Amino acid sequence: MQKKLTITIDEKVYAGLHQVIGRGHISRFIEDLLRPHVLSQNLEAAYEQMGRDESREAEALEWSETTLGDVSDDAQ
Repeated sequence: MQKKLTITIDEKVYAGLHQVIGRGHISRFIEDLLRPHVLSQNLEAAYEQMGRDESREAEALEWSETTLGDVSDDAQ
């Protein structure tokens, strides 16, 4: 779900965003810049926790090896 955010920036920065990034792409640009700074720590912890789950890792490995076999059987 997305949320609307109102921010205040210098008019020259605003003009530069429109010129360089383009109208309609600014929100995505800003989100892509901010995402690693506000979500990375929680994401890293979640991946570490998942990696310690041996049964889950074994199941994931089995699935990936099976999928790889399916792909190699496809006609090119």
